[in-house]
Amino acid sequence: MRDIADGRADNSTLVKPRMKVAMGIKHRRSNLLPYLLVLPILLYEGVFIISPIVQGIYGSFTSLELASNKPQVWVGLANYARMFDDPEFWQSLKVTLIFTSLVIIIALGAGLLTALLFNRPFRFRPAARALLMIPWAFPEVPVVMIFIWILNPQFGVINVLARLIPGVNENPQWLQVPELAMAWVVLIASWKAFPFYSLVMLAALQSVSQELYDAAKVDGANTFQLFRNITMPGIATTLELLVVLASIFSLKQFSIIFLMTGGGPVGATETIVMRIYNAAFRFYDYSYAAAMGVAGFLISLIIAIVFIILQARRAKEYA
Repeated sequence: MRDIADGRADNSTLVKPRMKVAMGIKHRRSNLLPYLLVLPILLYEGVFIISPIVQGIYGSFTSLELASNKPQVWVGLANYARMFDDPEFWQSLKVTLIFTSLVIIIALGAGLLTALLFNRPFRFRPAARALLMIPWAFPEVPVVMIFIWILNPQFGVINVLARLIPGVNENPQWLQVPELAMAWVVLIASWKAFPFYSLVMLAALQSVSQELYDAAKVDGANTFQLFRNITMPGIATTLELLVVLASIFSLKQFSIIFLMTGGGPVGATETIVMRIYNAAFRFYDYSYAAAMGVAGFLISLIIAIVFIILQARRAKEYA
C-alpha cells in the first residue's frame, strides 16, 4: 500500500510541473496574440505611409532631376528657402486656407442642421437617413463629371435656373470666373462630405440624455437655451474632432479640384495639393514638390496637435 501511495505521490509531483509548463506556454501564446494581430497593420503603415513620408522629407533636402542622369544631390534648406520666397506658394496657401475654412463652415453647418432634423422622430426617417448618405457614398469622379455637365456654359442645366434671375441675360461661365469657380468647388466638396459629419453628429446627439432636456423644459428653458446649454456642450468633443477631420480632409482634397478646374482659372483654386501636383508631374520639380509636401504635412500635424491639447484640457476639466 505504501508503494502504491508513494507511486501516486511521485506521479502527482511530476504532473504539477508539466501543468505549470503547459500553462506558461499557453500564457505566452496569449500574450503574443495581440502583437501578431497588429503586425499586418504595422507592416502596412510602415511600407505605404511611414516610408513615403521619410522619403519625402529626405527628398526635400536634395535636388533630383529625373530627366538627366545626375545623381541626387544634398542641397540642405535650399528648397525651403525657395519656397518661402515663392509668391505662388503663398498664394496657394491662401487659397487652401480659404477653401478649408469655407468647407468646414458649410459642411459642418449642414451636417449639424441635418443631424438635428434626423434626431427628431418623423415618418420614413430610416429611408431619409439612407438617402442622406448618397452624396457621401458616391465616388468623387462620377460626381464631378455630372457637375461639369450641369455647369456647362452652353447646355448646362443650371443655366436654365440662372436665366430666371432678373438681370442675367447670358449663360454664366461658372468655372471660368475665379470667384464662381471657387464657390462651386467649395459647394461640391461640402455637399460630398456633409453626410458623414451629419451621421457622426447624429450619433453624438443620441448619446445626450433626454432627462436633461426634460428637466430644462420644466424649468422653462426655450429651444435656443436647450441648444446652447445642453446640445452644444453634449456634442462639443465630437465637433472638435470633426473640425480636425474636416480640416485634414480639405487640406488633402485633390480629385474634385483637379477634375473641376485643375487649379484654375489663373490659380484661383490652386491649393497646396494642386501646387505640389503641378510642380512634381507637370514641371518635374520633385525636390521642390517634396518641400511643399512637408509644409502641408506640418500644417496637418499642427492641427492634430491642437486637437490633442484641447482634448487634454477638457479631460482635466472633467477629472
